[in-house]
Amino acid sequence: MTLSEPSISTAEVLDAFHRDAPNLFFGAAFITVGLVAIAFSALRRKRDPLLIYFGVFAALYGLRLWVDAHLLGLVVPHSIFYMRLRVAINYLVPIPFVLYFRCAGFLSRAGTLAIEAAYVLVAVDAVLAIATFAFGPTRLYDLINSILVIAALMILIVQFIRNRKQGDADFVVVRRGLLIFAGFALWDNLAAIYLRGQKIEPVGFAIFLSCLGYVTGRRMLRRDQQLNEIQKELEVATRIQLSILPEQFPPSPHFQVAVRYVPMTSVAGDFYDYVVADDGHAGLLIADVSGHGVPAALIASMVKLAAASQRATASDPSRFLLGMNAALYGNTQNQFITAAYVYLDSRSRELRYSAAGHPPMLLLRNGAVVELQENGLILAAFDFSTYSTLVHRLEEGDRLLLYTDGIIEASNAAGEFFGSAALCEVLRKTTGSSPLEAADLILSSVQKWSAAQDDDLTLIVCDFASPEDATLSA
Repeated sequence: MTLSEPSISTAEVLDAFHRDAPNLFFGAAFITVGLVAIAFSALRRKRDPLLIYFGVFAALYGLRLWVDAHLLGLVVPHSIFYMRLRVAINYLVPIPFVLYFRCAGFLSRAGTLAIEAAYVLVAVDAVLAIATFAFGPTRLYDLINSILVIAALMILIVQFIRNRKQGDADFVVVRRGLLIFAGFALWDNLAAIYLRGQKIEPVGFAIFLSCLGYVTGRRMLRRDQQLNEIQKELEVATRIQLSILPEQFPPSPHFQVAVRYVPMTSVAGDFYDYVVADDGHAGLLIADVSGHGVPAALIASMVKLAAASQRATASDPSRFLLGMNAALYGNTQNQFITAAYVYLDSRSRELRYSAAGHPPMLLLRNGAVVELQENGLILAAFDFSTYSTLVHRLEEGDRLLLYTDGIIEASNAAGEFFGSAALCEVLRKTTGSSPLEAADLILSSVQKWSAAQDDDLTLIVCDFASPEDATLSA
């Protein structure tokens, strides 16, 4: 049907427009505000549920004003969907309202009774909306909704007034806006039962929406400021953590060392250190704290201190780890640490190795890879842990690889781990290359395999050479 048909006169259209003009204006304004809020949330790097619920609430309420307009009814007078939407949308509007209040933390301040009443309202209104779309509207549905809305608003208002001394500035603004809106809404819901006439609720809603928008904006600004502060603190934490890691291994006639350290986040739980670094000896430590981020990084700094306190026992890996365990036990807030430590002696041409729940060290010799494993219990978990030392002969051209489990547990899109076998194969391919080249090849192979980095990646490559064949690592 079009406006040119004789059943709809120009006078009827003009009369409907003049009667609906306030609601059409408010409806357009509310829909615009809602859509802008939702679009702004979608454009942010992290979507904010508070902004989304605010936008949906505003848009639904504005749409409700439009579908209630007599003018729209003249355009689609015989549409079953329109008739059902016109009623069902009244039941949908309270749902994002309750979700907003819950997300903002205001609902919990109103007390248990208000929470229960709000959830009952959401559940019943959802059922009424579905029933209306499925079977059509009835006067009974309107009556149930009006009674529930009145009851829920009354409970919420009473609880808000009762708890008025407990509110912060945001709570006070929302409470005042709610009281104004509730007055208008109660009048219209009572009028729906006993009276008929022009609805004045949109005026109250405009005031209430302004209060919600003010609070939402304040919270978003406050949250962004907090995120900026956290980002600055993380940048400082990153610099501090990098400062506790050693620089390149000092020039040595016997040992060439290359390290690759790639944290998953700004700070990491992986740690490495050169406990001993002189012309004839090298003590290499690698550790992995459970978890990620700041908590793991804090424990990693404790590992640094624990290792420094055991330098006197650096030549005996089992005693070294035992002392670290004693220093860390009871001080890591139930986080545990895996670690591996190898002590290399160029004079006796032997390596001494011990580990605490850590992946085995790999030895590349004459093109073949051997796993060296001598594991005790993880660090910081048990006060009765004991460790033993594996003694192995060093030969010219030996290459050692220490690594954290992020290397072998890197997974591809199918969820398959990179694995020890693949790591051994890549290490075998590094024969004849420098430690720097070997470290780069291993890391790039893992990163190509992994769909996304979900753990810290750390590896240490160490070559043993005689003075005449050694070259200084870059």
